[in-house]
Amino acid sequence: MEEKRKTIGEYDTVWLEEERHALAIIDQTRLPGETEILYLTEQKDIWNAIYLLQVRGAPAIRVAAGIAVYLAARQIHTGDYEEFYREFRKASDYLNSSRPTAVNLSWALKRQERVVKAMKGCPVPEIVEALHREALKIREEDIQVCRAIGENGLTLVKPGDGLLTHCNAGKLAAVRYGTATAPMYLGHERGYHFRIFADETRPLLQGARLTACELQEAGMDVTLICDNMSAAVMRSGRVNAVFVGCDRVAANGDTANKIGTSMAALAAKRYGIPFYVCAPTSTIDMDTPSGKEIRIEERKPEEITDMWYEKPMAPKGVKVCNPAFDVTDSDLITAFVTEYGVVRPPYPEAFRELFLKKELKKSQSY
Repeated sequence: MEEKRKTIGEYDTVWLEEERHALAIIDQTRLPGETEILYLTEQKDIWNAIYLLQVRGAPAIRVAAGIAVYLAARQIHTGDYEEFYREFRKASDYLNSSRPTAVNLSWALKRQERVVKAMKGCPVPEIVEALHREALKIREEDIQVCRAIGENGLTLVKPGDGLLTHCNAGKLAAVRYGTATAPMYLGHERGYHFRIFADETRPLLQGARLTACELQEAGMDVTLICDNMSAAVMRSGRVNAVFVGCDRVAANGDTANKIGTSMAALAAKRYGIPFYVCAPTSTIDMDTPSGKEIRIEERKPEEITDMWYEKPMAPKGVKVCNPAFDVTDSDLITAFVTEYGVVRPPYPEAFRELFLKKELKKSQSY
């Protein structure tokens, strides 16, 4: 079931293993100590992999969901379209329940559902093959989107800048490049010599375990700091810009991202440092008016009290609040960096123009 490799730079983060009919992922819960590849074929195992953060990050979840629901469709044994569609919806709803805050998960599942609906009346094997093609297309698009975000992000910085990031919106959160780290990867290729500060990102330490790991492995100048040090580092003048990813962006620009993001945004605002959210357009949810409507996932208290310690570090029975995400108010965000360009306030109008631009480019490509 498992295959061990030496470094994370040798392969993409998530892909379809055709011969095994499996979703292949890097098990991110084992990093940085071990690099392991998991080959997942059962929906329960894929659900657990998403919930337990073995695969995580909005773009990676989007790709994983597209592949996962295709694999589920392969396991539906019927020639009747209506029965196939009912079983497909059950599998899709089940997968969608694994991470309710991540809009990219539902985005990919809805996209695959549109494929099924458009092929009503076609033989089921043809529908399954169409889902296969769409899953591969979603994955290839992710690579292109992240690179475009990197190119657009590079226009906002200059060689030698100090950049701060929170959590992991890196290569490990996508297929390649990442979102918030895409400008860093492209800048590194071009000799920009950025000085990067990575928040450790309590309680699951994605910044320490994942971001610091992948950027150091890539040869970048990265410094790990505790979450409560970010304001001090900004005040010292060592940070010129903040780049973060996102899990859901509301229509007004309010943004859900890993817990602690809003504190970094508040500090950046105080010290006059631009705060950029790197957001594929699939992450912008125009059906969610504001951050008040974003459902925030609450996770197990043991992630705070017990994990990473030889013995529990908190008194037994103490109440614990452990939201996985927070919402950064739109007025703290300098701009959004998307695959179609940099978007500045007022965000509702800017997002509408952005999606018109997206539709125009799509129509021109046909």
